[in-house]
Amino acid sequence: MPADLAVIGLGHLGLPLAQAATTAGIGTIGYDPDPHAAALSGADGPLSATELRRLLSAGFRTTTDPTALGRVRTAVLCAPTPPGEDRAPDLTALADAARTLAAQLRPHTTVILESTAYPGTTEEFLRPLLEEGSGLTAGRDFHLACSPGRHDPGNRTHRYANTPKVIGGLTPACTEAAAAFYGRLTDKVVRARGPREAETAKLLETNYRHINIALMNEMAVFCHDIGVDLWDVIRCAETKPFGFQSFRPGPGVGGHATPIDPNCLSHKGRSPGHHPLRMVELAQEVNGRMPRYVIQRCATLLNEHGKSARGARVLLLGVTYKPDIADQTGAPALEIASRLTELGAHLTYHDPYVPQWSVLGRPVPRADSLYEAAAAADLTVLVQAHRTYDLQGLAVKAQLLLDTRGATPTGAAHRL
Repeated sequence: MPADLAVIGLGHLGLPLAQAATTAGIGTIGYDPDPHAAALSGADGPLSATELRRLLSAGFRTTTDPTALGRVRTAVLCAPTPPGEDRAPDLTALADAARTLAAQLRPHTTVILESTAYPGTTEEFLRPLLEEGSGLTAGRDFHLACSPGRHDPGNRTHRYANTPKVIGGLTPACTEAAAAFYGRLTDKVVRARGPREAETAKLLETNYRHINIALMNEMAVFCHDIGVDLWDVIRCAETKPFGFQSFRPGPGVGGHATPIDPNCLSHKGRSPGHHPLRMVELAQEVNGRMPRYVIQRCATLLNEHGKSARGARVLLLGVTYKPDIADQTGAPALEIASRLTELGAHLTYHDPYVPQWSVLGRPVPRADSLYEAAAAADLTVLVQAHRTYDLQGLAVKAQLLLDTRGATPTGAAHRL
């Protein structure tokens, strides 16, 4: 079956796109130079055998052969762009994917960037790589657009079809070519003025989330200090029907959509006026402190019960960055576990989605019987509130329970 679409990169963005396209009847191939990508494991976890069979029977296939990219009408770049040492997006994998595609690119192909990057990436980074490698001109010989990924792992309400896609093309014709493609997958497409506007919309969405979580994290520390129940405060505040959107504090902020460090915009020449996003810088600082604050609360609770962190048996519940998924990208559990280990605590963990877990290069024992482990631990810390956890039952069994997510019944545990 000839493919109309090539999804380049089968991670947290590429796999949901491939599933949506295949379901919509679009002949789709998934290209990834990593042969292990054929296992098809995205942010929602590995595909089940049933899901995999359904995909393959619908015609989807994976390939490591780049020549297959020259036979499609649409190619979507979903290469990972994790934060580098300077906290700017590392575009190494994207550059490799672009060069691979460029060598096979044919006229009239529509090329779309979904990978998260800084404003200007499509025009100033991706376009030259595609043009130099193919000898073709973007906007004339092939269509080029940006449509940042909006997949929310584990979200049962907003799926691919009912989440609007923002599209910014190099030219109006580029925008329409990309809109025609996404119109087959989603109920609504939103046309941006151009690639920069689409890229910056993603920046705004991500930074909005981090800034609001940072506000709640500051409120959590403040309310604990003055003896106010923050979770009751949130319950009351979110009844306001206008001017307030509810966010929750937590032990840190993980995920793939990390805020783009405003300093990297200047560093890479993307912000000519050198105007830092000060709110974002502060949010990063506040959110980055939360794992240490959790450790402080752990040590205080143990101390109040006549125990030291050194030698304490600590059970961590939930080590993924979101509930009900397997993805551990940026999860605060890792830093919390590392610091507890350095303090001399004896760790065990439980997570229904993570069968094995290592911290500081050493495997952490996994609790087989959750209730028995909670009863035996000096301190149980709920780091991620998976739906499968019976928090009422755990609160009864645990000697001491710290809930960093506000998920336990009122009065059942110590809350963040």
